[in-house]
Amino acid sequence: MAITSPSDSDQRSGAPGYILSRLEDWARESSLWPVTFGLACCAIEMMAMSASRFDVARFGSELFRASPRQADLMIVAGRVSQKMAPVLREVYDQMPEPKWVIAMGDCASCSGVFNNYALIQGVDKIVPVDIYVPGCPPTPDALLDSIIKLKERIAAKSSGRHGAQTAPGVSIPRNGTAR
Repeated sequence: MAITSPSDSDQRSGAPGYILSRLEDWARESSLWPVTFGLACCAIEMMAMSASRFDVARFGSELFRASPRQADLMIVAGRVSQKMAPVLREVYDQMPEPKWVIAMGDCASCSGVFNNYALIQGVDKIVPVDIYVPGCPPTPDALLDSIIKLKERIAAKSSGRHGAQTAPGVSIPRNGTAR
């Protein structure tokens, strides 16, 4: 009877496949390329985060892309109007998988103090949000912290996919104890 591996479409077999998938995961978690999507006053803080004072280049995210097809992170900075919602969704749909979204500021998270019919009451009604950055407007430090937290989440998810297989169904976690 042949032992089959889990039917995960991303899983590769053998040592070369394992090394290539780990290299792919390292590249994914080490370099997030955000798409420019600033809508209001939070966009000024987003631009300040990419300045030399905060040095986001050391995390591989300094290159804001103008094309959604070259980006994997959308930072929604500011309030989203009803007319802008289809555009936001179209830009999100054009981004390649895997993709992540950061809702920056109170307006993007829950429309802040603007509780009226013209604004979307939270960007999570349009696209799935991974990280919320609180504040009105949030500081560049807070956005930088959210990018670091997103990188940690991506690294944890990718390391959970891989494990040294000792026998069918038994894996060795990173701390060295078998489950």
